[in-house]
Amino acid sequence: MTKQSKIGVQMFNLKQKVAELGVYATFEKLHELGFKSVEVSQIAMTSENVAQLKKASEDFGIQIASVSAPLNKGANDPGESLDTHFEKIVEDCKQLDCKYIRIGMMPLAIMGHKDQVMQYIAEAEAMANRLAEHGLELYYHNHHVEFEKYDGEYLIDMMRNHTTKLGFELDVHWIQRGGENPVAVINRFKGRIGLLHLKDYRIGRLEVGEDDLKDMSKFMQKFTNIIQFAELGQGSLDIPAIIDAGLESGVKHFFIEQDDTNGRDPFDCLQDSKQYLVSQGYGDWI
Repeated sequence: MTKQSKIGVQMFNLKQKVAELGVYATFEKLHELGFKSVEVSQIAMTSENVAQLKKASEDFGIQIASVSAPLNKGANDPGESLDTHFEKIVEDCKQLDCKYIRIGMMPLAIMGHKDQVMQYIAEAEAMANRLAEHGLELYYHNHHVEFEKYDGEYLIDMMRNHTTKLGFELDVHWIQRGGENPVAVINRFKGRIGLLHLKDYRIGRLEVGEDDLKDMSKFMQKFTNIIQFAELGQGSLDIPAIIDAGLESGVKHFFIEQDDTNGRDPFDCLQDSKQYLVSQGYGDWI
């Protein structure tokens, strides 16, 4: 194990907690749970929130390892993007002592259009080079949709094969949902991965009634949508093998994420995931 690798928390899990409690109190709870690093996502980077992130990071000893920003500003998106708020995002990173920026996903509207996808890839590579001049690294985070094939090649592989500076933040649940083996994809992206999302994959219980069985479309909707985001160790993914492959492939930070906690309090889910990791010998990584 290397002390440079850490397991922290993706704050997408906690966006509702931030809305209810505020940034500082949310960090205080993470401190109580024993976490020491986070990736910031789904938190508006207002001057007030950035100040609270900085203060909470310093007061609770929680490293802000990565922040989120889209490459381009969407037509109906009032938030910041790298193309419209470059200097501000760079300054936020300096304030927060953060060197990694991650793109959550490319615009859905361009997917399926290879020429537009290739233009986006070129723009992401150019932005990665621009950020490097400021000592910052840019990573792209995958979902399942990047495993659509264009002329026989996965979109995620197209992004890798047509860039050198852009890095990748692989999400193992979405790789599994995209029909690929997470460990195999991690190994294939060796040297290009800096960040990785730890997220388990579970088949939930199928609950159907007589009415569902009378309507095949209603039944199929339930039958094909029972995949769940699970606490680590409560799904079917080989988490230790994933962590080992990630470490071998150059991952610097692993982040626990659970997009949907299935009605449970996200802090309780984080505690369960942490306990599993401790049981597997990763306690000193947290």
